Amino acid sequence: MFSANTTQVSTAANYIEDVFSTWLYTGNASTQTIVNGIDLSGKGGLVWLKPRSGTYGTISHALFDTSRGSGRRLNSNTTDAEFNGNNVLTAFNSNGFTLDSSSYNQPDSTYVSWTFREQPKFFDVVTYTGTGANRTIAHNLGSVPGCIIVKRTDAAANWQVYHRSLANTQYLVLNSTAAVATGATRWNSTTPTSTVFSVGTDTTVNASGGTYVAYIFAHDAGGFGNAGTDNVISCGSFTTDGSGIATVTLGYEPQWVLSKKTNGISDWIIVDSMRGNPTPYPQIANQQILRANTSGAEGATYGYPQPTATGFITTSLDLSSTYIYIAIRRGPMKTPTVGTSVFGLNARTGTGANATVTGGQTDDAVLIKNRGGTDTSVLSTRLTGTGLLYPYGTEAESAAPPDILQANPWDVMNGVKVGTTSSLTNASANTFINYLFRRAPGFFDVVCYTGTGSAGATYSHNLNSIPELMIFKSRTPSQPWTVYSNLTGNTKIIDLSTTAAAVTNTTAWNSTSPTSSIFTVGSSGFTNGGGSTYIAYLFATLAGVSKAGSYTGTAAALTVNCGFTTGARFVLIKRTDSTGDWYVWDSARGITAGNDPYWRLNALAAEVTTTDWVDTAASGFELSNSAGNLANVVGGTYIFLAIA
Repeated sequence: MFSANTTQVSTAANYIEDVFSTWLYTGNASTQTIVNGIDLSGKGGLVWLKPRSGTYGTISHALFDTSRGSGRRLNSNTTDAEFNGNNVLTAFNSNGFTLDSSSYNQPDSTYVSWTFREQPKFFDVVTYTGTGANRTIAHNLGSVPGCIIVKRTDAAANWQVYHRSLANTQYLVLNSTAAVATGATRWNSTTPTSTVFSVGTDTTVNASGGTYVAYIFAHDAGGFGNAGTDNVISCGSFTTDGSGIATVTLGYEPQWVLSKKTNGISDWIIVDSMRGNPTPYPQIANQQILRANTSGAEGATYGYPQPTATGFITTSLDLSSTYIYIAIRRGPMKTPTVGTSVFGLNARTGTGANATVTGGQTDDAVLIKNRGGTDTSVLSTRLTGTGLLYPYGTEAESAAPPDILQANPWDVMNGVKVGTTSSLTNASANTFINYLFRRAPGFFDVVCYTGTGSAGATYSHNLNSIPELMIFKSRTPSQPWTVYSNLTGNTKIIDLSTTAAAVTNTTAWNSTSPTSSIFTVGSSGFTNGGGSTYIAYLFATLAGVSKAGSYTGTAAALTVNCGFTTGARFVLIKRTDSTGDWYVWDSARGITAGNDPYWRLNALAAEVTTTDWVDTAASGFELSNSAGNLANVVGGTYIFLAIA
């Protein structure tokens, strides 16, 4: 009468990147295989497709699951029964899925896919045949469901939604804007358990002989991460204040949120970090939204759930209104083991036309420098969208014009989209060096926050290890770049945009060192001005991947052991006991036994190509004994960041 995947709870660690993916693609009018790392053929799950723009941008959402088979399609925005979709999704694979040349794979349109793998304490798919009588249906979620979405598949019917934030006599309709309704015959006035959910006699969930599929989502059930206790999915509710603002604490940063107003008419809004869901301040940061209840193309707006390090905020929803949501944690959760999985280099020549700078992985931050020009470098992150910062100077964040970054620069699976003619990023015939960073446990994290002005304020981060190098910048107002190093201590700061030595300052870090989950700031406007907005870039030492360290200059050949085996691809060095530049070397431009080009974060000058100060070393890098080597002055103390 019903079937549920019988996957057993695994004793191995589970991570969100193994069970959920947002994957963007452009159609090709042919066969296309999406390799997102999700095992659908072996574990089972759901693939949800939506055209975003172009000729096919306004066709329906399409849902396929392994329980019904790849040829059976449902539309979340209609009441239609399932129908033949053999020419859309043709195969569930061990690392993704395969598409055919349908309207969900045409070259003049862009698309998004959301993949949910069956996994206890995350997601389950159940199919069943109705009886017309009150009953229970078994599931294998391994925890009490937070949300259940049911669709009759053999006949036209509304999508029925149970959510833990509503009474068990209430329901919502996925293909409708309607407010919450009461109907005891949907869920038989019975709350689901960790093994079964209940349905009543309503034909939308249990007509005699009718066939159904149920998508079941967990809520704060743990089961993930190295310890097996981390939550990766939450089903909750929030109520906005008189300004349409709400702050929701999840305990993690989300990458995907589905939300719906319950006490009035509203769409089912889907936001995700891949299509564009930046933090809202100080820019009016447009979100790219899709509506599960309509076939409409993607639109740009703002005010819906936008991520924080511990949850999300809303900024301009309906006033004093209640919403339900499903939120999924940002990944990756696995600790990287090689530098190439989280850091990419790209030395390129500008084209003067829109282009994508790639790094070899899904990226979260980019630093770009014109090698030959007297321009500042530029820094942008996925969390801030089109927001730009300039390491040279104290300027507040500004919105990038289209000649620097494209309108939605992080709307790409690999890299970042630069603009047209700017000498900062892509002017024709200019040469550029691009550094692309992925946020990952133990390596790198980005945190955006609003200051309180109060000494001792703490802010959460998701580095999952103690930060050893932290770079802070006020997004608004204008303030100096302020750097913390564990090697200079929690009573000193270093200015990223000058040559100044480390100086004593007890109000920046409140004389408190960061921990593996929080950092502390004092009352300084550099790090915590009341009402000011900030961004913090956090780095740590990770075996075989990165090293935040120090050394004392010798003026003789000096090997800096970073614990690497194939040498450093990126080296940043700053003298801290006296004045000195912030020098940058990388393997794309050359870290060799001969001359090694460097450029300076704190200067407008072009790169210098006539010095031999840093050489290769398998364990990290080597400081040469070249005359005038300012990165190796006798007795000088230096901090560095190296990436393998």
